[in-house]
Amino acid sequence: MSTGVDVELSQTFGWRDRTVAWDRFGTGPAVVLCHGTPWSAQLWAPFARALSREFTVYVWDMPGYGRSSKEPGHAVDLGTQGEVFAGLLAHWELAQPHVIAHDYGGAVSLRAHLLHGARYASLALVDVVALAPWGSEFFRLVAQHADVFTAQPSTVHQGALEAYIGTASHRGLTAGQLATLTAPWLTPEGQRAFYRQIAEADQRYTDEIEGRYGELDLPVAVVWGAEDTWIPVDRAHRLAGAIPGAHLEIIEGAGHLIQYDAPVELAMTLHRWLAARV
Repeated sequence: MSTGVDVELSQTFGWRDRTVAWDRFGTGPAVVLCHGTPWSAQLWAPFARALSREFTVYVWDMPGYGRSSKEPGHAVDLGTQGEVFAGLLAHWELAQPHVIAHDYGGAVSLRAHLLHGARYASLALVDVVALAPWGSEFFRLVAQHADVFTAQPSTVHQGALEAYIGTASHRGLTAGQLATLTAPWLTPEGQRAFYRQIAEADQRYTDEIEGRYGELDLPVAVVWGAEDTWIPVDRAHRLAGAIPGAHLEIIEGAGHLIQYDAPVELAMTLHRWLAARV
């Protein structure tokens, strides 16, 4: 599967003075793809194109990410993003889509469902932020010195960004993949937004819902890269154990950026999951 396919995100949704960039492809049952941090919808692009042959696939960038607005005064925490997602689903008039979420997208989709009434036909959680503890030493350092990091020379920022993102892949990133992932953060606006979203990371947003995972009454898949060093695979087992009837699938040889490390395996896993539910 090619990982160089781009998605244009040609449409927008306005939410509390924010602009959310989004797009959809194909026809059939609705599938919504949610990205995490510090990613964007582009990470899901080849999967969106492939699935669009059988499904109507929706992709979007969270405010503060990708091609969505990055105003300095706008909160980009997980609590806000959960509300945005619930509002976006209502805007799309999707009663019960299938949702596939990665990284922060897991917490966002879980909060939208458990706290804001969003309903899903199924939920696939791929290497997600959902269980304590989470947040690296780098996150804590940025939170303490966000202004200093924001003021770095652009070349220093780019080097740190590339090194940081590179650690999410087990197999290593191509130059094109690295360019796709770093591009939204390399403008002056993007540099400020990158450190702002890290500074606003707060475990309380998953602590608020972690005790409610046993309430999930829908088909849930937990999919994880066995070599994920950002969110180790023990969280996959814990999360699947906390959700009644959850299906667990571990993909060998893949790290946190499972979309790049094991694209064929992930695509087949997600297609099997969706095909069994439509």
